[in-house]
Amino acid sequence: MSTATERYNGPDREKHWQSVWADARTFEAETVSDRPKYYVLEMFPYPSGRIHMGHVRNYAMGDVVARYKRATGHNVLHPMGWDAFGMPAENAAMERKTHPGTWTYENIAVMRDQLKSMGLSLDWSREFATCDPEYYAQQQRLFLDFLDAGLAYRRNAMVNWDPVDQTVLANEQVIDGRGWRSGAEVEKRELTQWFFKISDMADDLLAALDGLDKWPEKVRLMQANWIGKSRGLNIPFERTDGEAPLHCYTTRPDTMRGASFLAISPDHPLARELESDNDALAAFLAECRAMDTTEAALEKAEKRGFDTGIEVHHPVAKDRTLPVWIGNFVLMDYGTGAVFGCPAHDQRDLDFARKYDLEVTNAFRLPGSEVDVDAEALVPAKTEPVIYVDHFAGVSEATGQEAIDRTIDWFEDQGLGTSQTQYRLRDWGISRQRYWGCPIPVVHCEICGVVPEKRENLPVRLPDDVSFDQPGNPLDRHPTWRDVPCPNCGRPAKRETDTMDTFVDSSWYFARFTAPEAETPTEPAAADHWLAVDQYIGGIEHAILHLLYARFFTRAMQKTGHLDLAEPFNALFTQGMVNHETYRTADGRWLAPSEVRLDGEGDARTAVELASGDPATIGSIEKMSKSKRNTIDPSEIMEHYGADVARWFMLSDSPPERDVQWTEAGVEGAWRFQQRIWRLFAMAEPVIEAAPDQRPARLGPIATAIEQAAHRTGASVAEAVETLRFNRAVASIYEFANVLAGHLKGANAAPEEDLAWAVRDGLTRFTQLLAPMMPHLAEELWARLGYNTLVAEAAWPAVEPGLLVDDLITIAVQVNGKRRDELQISRDADKQAVEAAALELDGIRRALEGRDVKKVIVVPQRIVNVVA
Repeated sequence: MSTATERYNGPDREKHWQSVWADARTFEAETVSDRPKYYVLEMFPYPSGRIHMGHVRNYAMGDVVARYKRATGHNVLHPMGWDAFGMPAENAAMERKTHPGTWTYENIAVMRDQLKSMGLSLDWSREFATCDPEYYAQQQRLFLDFLDAGLAYRRNAMVNWDPVDQTVLANEQVIDGRGWRSGAEVEKRELTQWFFKISDMADDLLAALDGLDKWPEKVRLMQANWIGKSRGLNIPFERTDGEAPLHCYTTRPDTMRGASFLAISPDHPLARELESDNDALAAFLAECRAMDTTEAALEKAEKRGFDTGIEVHHPVAKDRTLPVWIGNFVLMDYGTGAVFGCPAHDQRDLDFARKYDLEVTNAFRLPGSEVDVDAEALVPAKTEPVIYVDHFAGVSEATGQEAIDRTIDWFEDQGLGTSQTQYRLRDWGISRQRYWGCPIPVVHCEICGVVPEKRENLPVRLPDDVSFDQPGNPLDRHPTWRDVPCPNCGRPAKRETDTMDTFVDSSWYFARFTAPEAETPTEPAAADHWLAVDQYIGGIEHAILHLLYARFFTRAMQKTGHLDLAEPFNALFTQGMVNHETYRTADGRWLAPSEVRLDGEGDARTAVELASGDPATIGSIEKMSKSKRNTIDPSEIMEHYGADVARWFMLSDSPPERDVQWTEAGVEGAWRFQQRIWRLFAMAEPVIEAAPDQRPARLGPIATAIEQAAHRTGASVAEAVETLRFNRAVASIYEFANVLAGHLKGANAAPEEDLAWAVRDGLTRFTQLLAPMMPHLAEELWARLGYNTLVAEAAWPAVEPGLLVDDLITIAVQVNGKRRDELQISRDADKQAVEAAALELDGIRRALEGRDVKKVIVVPQRIVNVVA
């Protein structure tokens, strides 16, 4: 028997229980089961080499849900895999003179061991990495099916080209006009690229957001804004020189009175036509095409233009003409690549007009104000009423949206324009000029053109014998891989050397988990059984692209016969970041928490660099990042405190959608609670030994209080986990521990049977409630209670509704007229029960100091006075 002073050795005992679970294959999902299914999935990690505290928080949350659902009778699928392709592996290969696959699989081995040390209830039998040929073979099969269905196609497109790395860069990888890795000035090039036709599904992707009621509202709004549906007007502006009209798409035709210029994209066909014999224009366009074209960059960039000398007629006021400019802020891939400028009601247009001394004319004003053409750009919300000035369609006071709709109708009635619905969403360009990615399974033949690889030849494997000793894609200079016979005619041909965007890999992995060894992308019966994912958990940084692409992929797989649903994730939860203080030396170097000694408390806290003894500055609390060195290694925490402590802290500190601040004091607090629970069970062992096997026919007031607390805690923890309010579950368990500890302190060496039974039942339930959060400690406690099974396989404790009713009252207890303690007891307890319970209170025993009790006066439901 353990003593109450013995410490629980978490790191040692956790290894034991992890081995027990693995040997028993406890967490493998059943292929065939009569239990209801539940699929919980955390966004799978990139194998960078080490897990971080964000991983600990993310996977701890998912694990609580998985363990709870298993306990409530569900057949749970909780898999793990690796998002393993991408540029970091190629960079590592170049730096370390190794192969990207070697680096990747070594990292996977390290991170797998780290995740296993967390005690996660993962089904490791379904593990895969997206760089496994078995996985990307099925991805290539999907590509060919999409190609057959018209969902994949090839066309010329303007791209960001890094001339040093010799690869296409996403807009997000262009920083201040330079490649994020090489630092080279990025060029705009027109290349032939592969695309997925996500724009065909824009309307459905937008409309279906309304049905995702278990997704955060902010995520649905972000997706809706990214899809960007808008009803607008396509207007042909007649040129004064009689050439073909310039078509302009606008979502604010109601402001046409204020139009003062047209601006076309540097990539507009007219701009390309004009630059051929205009050196100044060609130089300007070259500068424009080298710009970073992300929305954020265009917003910050100086608005510059070039006057083409061309003019167009105002479509309504025919006596007015508008100059045509080329603007560096106009994108070719939205609308028609041409916009009209209304400086009075658009800040960007106003900046441009003032720079080039263009006209500013109000189209509307706010009620009660005078028309002021020199005012700052007035841009009220579309729902706000404004007064239109000399509106050609007769609109006077109206909201912007009302005026837009009436203006579009008027233009169409007059034959001056055509109503058109546009989407901000563009087709998904998936071509990447990289080696470490999924090869696109097509061959280019001079005779047959683009020829799909035969499905029986999949996978098109990446060659292992590649070199990174020069820039560019190694596949381009690998003749034995690149040069192949045409699958159609057999003549010499060349493989496609572009590989797929790594977002493709993560857009369908959740479906592959349902049957990871199937010889087709999915096994229909398994996919139908497990999908959709019941609970998806991950960071808000993936709220747009990853989730949008996964939603597209599910629809595309439905269209090609691989799935029978449209939406992949029933419920989505986005957890907050893990933050930590930052520390810096006097010369500005960042210091890691392990390199700093902290002294004092509160505002008087100071920091000292351990190596030098010099003072350091305590900075702001920020997201853990390598750049600011404010990271904590989870492995060190788990080796010192154990995984249960790290999990408990992550779950208890704050609501899970908010950021959490990692502090040593908080971790030590979690460790102290773990030790307290261990001592509590040690203290309870003599009481438990006296417990009968069956529930006594009658429970006294203390036993009743324990039972009520046990059932109420069970109900509150279940509700908290169901709603992902893990910090509330933790708080309820803290309260229950206090109740148990309080009643155990007063228990004598030979307790009554009802108390002993209630303590044993309470500790059993406590262990089951603790198990999803501190699973290793719970197994240890379960064994200590005498069970020969695993708590991981135990059913969630049932709750008796009658015990949830709050029928406890608090009664003050006096000794000789002085208040010494208080008693919580059932409202309908009789006088004898109240008297007996009062005499058992610690405060009353101490006040009596061994004196005999002469009498006990009980005023029902109000007060007890012990006379000694």
